[in-house]
Amino acid sequence: MKLRYFVLLLSFSLGLVWGAFAQSGKKFTLVIHGGAGTIKKENMSDELEQQYREKLTEALQSGYHILEKGGTSLEAISVSIQVLEDSPLFNAGKGAVYTNDGKNELDASVMDGKTLNAGAVAGVTTIRNPVEAAIAVMEHSPHVMMAREGAELFAKEQGLEMVEPSYFRTERRQKQLERAKDAEKDRGMLEPAEYNDFKFGTVGAAALDQHGNLAAGTSTGGMTNKRYGRIGDSPVIGAGTYANNATCAVSATGHGEYFIRSVVAYDISALMEYKKWSLEKAANHVIMKKLKERGGSGGIISVDQRGNVAMPFNTAGMYRGYVKEDGTIVVKIFKD
Repeated sequence: MKLRYFVLLLSFSLGLVWGAFAQSGKKFTLVIHGGAGTIKKENMSDELEQQYREKLTEALQSGYHILEKGGTSLEAISVSIQVLEDSPLFNAGKGAVYTNDGKNELDASVMDGKTLNAGAVAGVTTIRNPVEAAIAVMEHSPHVMMAREGAELFAKEQGLEMVEPSYFRTERRQKQLERAKDAEKDRGMLEPAEYNDFKFGTVGAAALDQHGNLAAGTSTGGMTNKRYGRIGDSPVIGAGTYANNATCAVSATGHGEYFIRSVVAYDISALMEYKKWSLEKAANHVIMKKLKERGGSGGIISVDQRGNVAMPFNTAGMYRGYVKEDGTIVVKIFKD
């Protein structure tokens, strides 16, 4: 009898240990980007490179802490993107570029891979963290996209932090606008390829949580010197952002017009779903072949339902990084 009780107790204890191990062994992944473009090591000081690496690391750590505790992929991408939005280093939020008339107009989107719900805002000027507004649109409205004054009114009603337009103004972006205008004086209105000199830039994140759910989000200040209320791919679901638990989560960065025409983010998912391609094969095919052949430049970050990561780009560099359940943070900038 004693032996029987001992065996039962031992079995119960082993069950508890195994349960804890299984829980701690659940996979999760977070991958982020801070924009792609003509990013070359020879054009960047060691000090500036270190600043970028530190901020990308901070964004990954913020999201990792959410995922490690069992938080959702949506929560993780939100906090990671907000870290980048609050930094003047990146073309989103605080570091947004200027329009032709000297304003900062912001776009953002998110998508939940479990429900396929999505939210986006476009052309906003007073919302501190546009990614939060995109989530609010998804969770608290029947709509997918809101723009300009209407999006700002909705964000205010949702209790999000609002700021004066001057919050987004930085000397660095002001000088970029001046250079773009000077170039137009010399060459006329720039051709699409020439905008590589005036980085489009974007920030984004994609994540797989311990519950097996995917999510993606993207935020941007758009294109330096943009006119006429131009909106790129970042707030367009299927172009700049896409997530589906059956395939992958994707956030894009680059020349938005090409990403919209090619429906880049969804195209990667579709290749995985219909052709049964791996994430790496689908992502590389879309970015390094299809997009490039059409004249589009940029890249994506992505994660699939197994936690695999793909980060292809066809430009000189892309601010990017990822972290998995073991906590090892990987940050890259150049083609290395």
